[in-house]
Amino acid sequence: MNFTIKDHKIEIFGADKTGKLPFIILIGDRDEAEEVYEIVRTRCDQEFILIAIHAKDWNSELSPWYCDPVFKGTEAFAGKADDFLTLIINEILPQLNEYINTSPSYYALCGYSLAGLFALYSAYRCDSFQKIVSASGSLWYPGFIEMVTKEKISKEINTVYLSLGDSEAKTRNQLMARVQDNSEKIAAYLSQNINTVLELNEGNHFNDPELRIAKGIAYILNT
Repeated sequence: MNFTIKDHKIEIFGADKTGKLPFIILIGDRDEAEEVYEIVRTRCDQEFILIAIHAKDWNSELSPWYCDPVFKGTEAFAGKADDFLTLIINEILPQLNEYINTSPSYYALCGYSLAGLFALYSAYRCDSFQKIVSASGSLWYPGFIEMVTKEKISKEINTVYLSLGDSEAKTRNQLMARVQDNSEKIAAYLSQNINTVLELNEGNHFNDPELRIAKGIAYILNT
């Protein structure tokens, strides 16, 4: 099922199911959701609804605050994540009742790369979600680890799944090279109070994104 809300494409998988089920919100900008949904179904017996919300402007809507470009010739990160999160919570999620036959047992927020950063950031800005998946999340983002350790995560969060490719930190870009160290520190910090796991996958940032997202979703569904 596909439709549009506020110029954002929405895809729903499993909308015909009944009963109270987990609503898994997947933030992305590509058509990966159907493949993710099918992979999760092979790894998890639990029924769920997958809702894919397409970001219109990746660097703007998913970045928590302004950041200069990380590569020459690329655009800056505008830091409009709060606006996008408000749109999701106040306008997109309430309208889902028109398209889905069931109601949520809980909401989980998931994403890959910068969308993974957005997912974890959102856990510090609202109480709408119980579980977070940040697959190969851009946790190198300047100032993010400081925010994680200084501010309070939502009291509703009970599970955080982080993942990373074991070659992602092997880059000449000094900022992005921090990603594994930051991910490990964030996982260790969050695990003091929340069920948190950091899974290392083989390969770089671009290896098997659909599989990495699906592994995270299967984990939170089974936890």
